Order: sequence, then C-alpha cells, then structure tokens
Amino acid sequence: MSTPWPSSDAPEQHRSGASTPEDYAHPRTPLTSTFDSPLLSPESRDRDQASSSRTNTRSSSVGTNFVSSPLNPNAPAGSHPAPRSRPASRGSTYFNRIASEESQALAGPYGSLGGQRGSMVLYRLAADDASAAGNTDHLAPPKAFHNRDSVVSSSGDSVFSLSSDSKYPSGLVVGTRGFVPYAYDPDVDKDAPDDDDDLLHTPDYGRNRRSYWSKRGILNVGVLVLLVAAVLTLFLCYPLLDFFRNEARNVAITANVRINGTGQAPVLFQMPQLIDPDTPESAKTRTGFDGEAYELVFSDEFNLDGRTFYPGDDPYWEAVDLWYGSTADLEWYDPKQVYTKGGALQIVMDQVTDPSTNHNLSYVSGMLQSWNKFCFTSGYIEVSMTLPGPNSDTQGYWPGAWTMGNLGRPGYRATTDGTWPYSYDACDVGTFPNQTYADGSGPAAALHSDQSRSKYNYELSWLPGQRVSACTCPNEEHPGPSNSVGRGVPEIDILEAEKNKTEGGVGQVVSQSAQFAPFTHDYLYVNDTQDAWWIYDESRTRPNTYKGSAIQQAVSALTTLPDDMFQGSGAVFKTLGFEYWANPKNRGEGFITWQTDGKPTVRMGAAAMGPDQGPDGSQVSQRLIPEEPMSIVLNLGISKNWQTILPETMIFPAVMQIDYVRVYQRSGSTNIGCDPKDYPTADYINSHLEAYSNPNLTYWSQTGPDGAGYPWPKNSALAGGC
Repeated sequence: MSTPWPSSDAPEQHRSGASTPEDYAHPRTPLTSTFDSPLLSPESRDRDQASSSRTNTRSSSVGTNFVSSPLNPNAPAGSHPAPRSRPASRGSTYFNRIASEESQALAGPYGSLGGQRGSMVLYRLAADDASAAGNTDHLAPPKAFHNRDSVVSSSGDSVFSLSSDSKYPSGLVVGTRGFVPYAYDPDVDKDAPDDDDDLLHTPDYGRNRRSYWSKRGILNVGVLVLLVAAVLTLFLCYPLLDFFRNEARNVAITANVRINGTGQAPVLFQMPQLIDPDTPESAKTRTGFDGEAYELVFSDEFNLDGRTFYPGDDPYWEAVDLWYGSTADLEWYDPKQVYTKGGALQIVMDQVTDPSTNHNLSYVSGMLQSWNKFCFTSGYIEVSMTLPGPNSDTQGYWPGAWTMGNLGRPGYRATTDGTWPYSYDACDVGTFPNQTYADGSGPAAALHSDQSRSKYNYELSWLPGQRVSACTCPNEEHPGPSNSVGRGVPEIDILEAEKNKTEGGVGQVVSQSAQFAPFTHDYLYVNDTQDAWWIYDESRTRPNTYKGSAIQQAVSALTTLPDDMFQGSGAVFKTLGFEYWANPKNRGEGFITWQTDGKPTVRMGAAAMGPDQGPDGSQVSQRLIPEEPMSIVLNLGISKNWQTILPETMIFPAVMQIDYVRVYQRSGSTNIGCDPKDYPTADYINSHLEAYSNPNLTYWSQTGPDGAGYPWPKNSALAGGC
C-alpha cells in the first residue's frame, strides 16, 4: 500500500503491499496530533516537530506541586516518561495518533478550574437539556472530531466503520446520551465546608442536642406503623373476618360431595343438581310464615321421565328394598315401584297375586329416602303431591311424607333402638330406661299413665333409654361433638293421610305431627298459650286426640284435605309442608308451623314441650325442637296399625305422585348436609355399618340374629355410673 502523502522527489515505488525490511531500520514512534490538525503527513509532522523544538520554550504555568496526568498532551517535558519507540507494524499505514477526550478534557478550555489545570478526569452523564438550561459553558463535552471514521486497513482487520460504532465517535451523535469527561482539581474543594451527611460520621455530632425527634423522623415512624398495620390487616384480620362471614356457608357444603370448596356444583349431563334447573325463578325465594326471608337450597322437580332410584342411581335419593317392620306393614318396599313419568315422581302400590314371590306379603310398594345423601337443619320443606284412591272416601292406604334425624336410617330398626324419637339434651331420669329410677321407685307418672294402653301395662314408656345421651360416660361410643351432648332421631311429619274417623265425618284428613321422647305425664303438652300452640283456622284444623303411647309422644293436628287431589277424582296437585326453626343458642325461640294447600294450619312453639317437673310430672326437662340434620322420606304404605283397611274403597295399582320437593332456609342461615360439625353423623355411621346396612337387625346391643352386638354406652346418672 503506498504512502498517503508521497513527496514529489520520492523514488518510484516498485511494489505494493507490505513494507520492505529496510523500513524497519529506523523505527518511528507516531506523534500525537494537535487538535486543529489531527492528521498530518510525515514530512509535515517532522517540520512541525523541528519548529516546535525551536520556538516552544515556554514552561507550563502550573504550580510546582502539580503533577500532570500522563494523558495531558501539553505537559512539560520530563513531567512523565517519554513514550517508548516501537517498530511500525508491518504493512500499516501512518495514521497520526489522535488525542483522546481525556487528554482534551485536561488540555482544553474546560479543563481548568479557577485558572488551574485539572489533574483528575471524571465523567458525568451528558444532560439532554444542557443547551436549554444555559449550561453549555459548564462541564461542556469536548469538541467533536470529524476524522475518526475507519476506512480501510491493510491488515484486513477492518474494512469500514462508522462513527456510531466507534468508542470515540466523530461528529455530533444526535439523541444519544453518553459519559462526558471533565477535569477535576481536588484542591479546589479541600477548604469547602463538610456536607450534611459527613456530620453523621463525626464522633461528637449530636452530643449537645436536647431532642432527637424531628418532623421527618415522626413521619417515617408513622409510615412504618401504617405499613405494619396494613400487612397485619391483610394477612391476619381479613382472613379471620372472611372465615367468620362465610362459616355458615362452608359448613353447609362440607358434607355435600358434589360441591367443591368454593361452593360450586358441576353441571353434569343428566345428573341432578342441588337446585333443579327446572325450578321456576319465582319459586327460588319466599317469605316465611315467621316473616323471615327464605331462599331455595334444594329442589327436585322430577320433570325428566324414566329416572330410577336403585342404589347408586341418584346422588340425593335412594329407593329401599326392605320390609318396614317397625309398623308391621303389609307391603314390601321394592325400588322398581319408584320412578318418574309424566313430569312427576310415581310411587306405585300393587296387589300381589302370589305372595310367595313377594316375601310372603300381599302388597308391593315404594319408599324413597334421602338418608345420608341430603339433609337440612331448620328451614321450610314443601311437597306438591296427589294421593292414591278413587276419591276422598278411600280407606286403607298409608301415604306419608316426613323427615327424620340422620342418626337413624328409616327401616333399619337397630339404628333407631334407643335414639328414636329422642330430642333431648339433659342428663336426668328422662335418659333412663322406661323413664324410671333403677330401683323402680318412680317417678309415679312413669309407673302408671291412664293414657297409655293395656298392651303396655299402662306404663308411660317402654323405651330402652336414650342411647347417646348427655349422660354418656367418657370414652364410651358417642357420635359427638362431645359425650355431654344429647343426640337422637327426632321426627317431623309433613303428612300422613287417613279417613276422617270422627263421627259422621267424611273425606280425608291429614295428620301433621312431631314425635318426641322422653314423655311428659299422660303425654300432655302445653297448649294454653298462643306461643305454645296455635291453630290458624279451626274450621278445617283441629287438635289430634291421639297424643302418644309407650313408644312415642306426638304433638299433632288434623286438617281436612281437598277432594280433588285423589287419583280418581282429578289428581290435582296440592302443596303440604312445614316450616321450623331450631336455635341451640336460644332454644326458647324454636317452633314448627305446618301448612296444607298453601295455607298455615297449626303452629307449635318450643314451650309446648317444656319441662314436666311438678309433683305429678314425669320429672323430665325441656324437649327440643329438632336440632339434628333431617333426611326426607316419601312412601306409600299399608298397615292395620294405621287404620282399618277397606279393600272395596281402594284401587290398584294405587299411585301417589310427587310433582316436586323444595327446601328453603332463612337467608344467611343455610345449613344443609348430613354431617354438620355441631351434630356429626358420618364417623358414627361408618363405625357401625352392620346396623346401618342390615335391615333385618332389630336391636343395637343384643347378640344373635336380631341384634347388632354393639355395646350400649354407660350412663353416668344411672346407679353404678361410669
């Protein structure tokens, strides 16, 4: 490659490319160019060097103590070592060294502070608004260079580069901020006062201060306190508040396997949901007979035809396969007798021509239960239904719609042994067998009752005692939540229909009742106050003269039924139901209100089943409006224990239809599920599956073919105690 500035008298170059070996005889060190002429030819540079050595005899005006930076091009001779010579790179061109921004910062017009040259190079970030702020003469960047662009090198390392990718770009790079070197002389600031933060490192600082508080300090501490309070509120207070606000809802969904932890129920193809989608919007809320707002928590409209209810067919219902021996029924309950058709549930009773094919029973019918599948505690249940028979003069059927505590499984007599129909939470003689003292000395009201029957020797009670009472000894089997809580299997009936038995009576009446244990003397209940007992319309409703026997005490009323709701006289659906409220924290406000054909019939308050502690009393305490989770039972039976059977007034197949079942609860007081935490049942049931799965067992503790063989829990109040 030829020299970029050939002289006029130079011999002709006979080759190109690399330099000859002779060129290395006198190696030269490139000299730094000046700012005004950064690139000079070698000859011009030699002349300028000679001229400079003759004329530049001035010494630097810096002080004797000043040590110039090696980067300062104007430093006096001898102030730093001379650059060492090195041979020129082979084949390289002679580009003059260009002064760096650092050296220019020290040598340029901005390198002096107070008339002295700087000895230290610092960097600052170039300000975008320096010109606008009028600060162009303070810490201004060096002048731009116009000859920094690499064009080509003989070594081939670079071919072409632009200023924008150079360490020291030439020209003005618009819109790019960078670090600008500037000179700094430490001597200028040595006598300046200390900064405020330097005082923090002075040992004596603050010793004479009277107070260390300041507005800023108080503000800082206050902000920290607010932050800590906010964190505690977010992670402690809010979760606690959310838990208590949603406790009732969480409890309601705990025992329902089809609802997840957030209360969501999946919509599955042809699978019933907790609230039937076919339920009209207008039916999803109601105002109770107590004036409270109620909301729908469960419904089944039975609109889908062809549903069956064999075990496992439905998440909420199951049709049983058994003989209901508790009431000596004449029918066998078979799941095939329960299905949906025509938008309603059909429970069909048939006569059997050959009883040997039907467990030696003359009738076959159906019973549908929600036991251990769907339960509710307090609320309002309503069924819309028709009754079997050609008309209201029929006599013999025993249609029923009722509820029972989940600790007892309907039709499984071992589970109700010592539990039905107890609704009792006291530890006294009411929990004893036959409600009598162990020595048989009394109470007198239990030893004899004129209202009892001869088959019970006119004794008040033949019950075996409350099996899981509030007297249960520690470590004895008990469903919980503790052994000091009385548990049982209460019953509330929506309806049991029968022929009007009054003299000259016609048509059908419905018995609406609740069963209780233990019993008051002569099975009496308080009915002398409106709060204890109230009949809404005496023209169609009257008290039932039957008040109980040695196996139950009943509080009941009879109401005339419409004639057009029977199978052969129109089969018009009518609504029946009851509304009840039980509050364990205030048991005196409990009540049950029944309704027939949409109108309230009778109300029983908690006072009706008050204590019986007088001289003639049975010495029992308050019986409770049921607090147990209640399951639902729908059945069509037949029994001589219910009424005289007149086959000539009956038709077969007889059909009881249910248009819908709906359950409501007070807004904000939802409590559904068969295993609530205050009245659990699941563990107890699972621990005694033999009794809860074998309908042929009659007794809880007896051994042999009729007994489950479980131990009877000890009663701390009985003789011998625990």
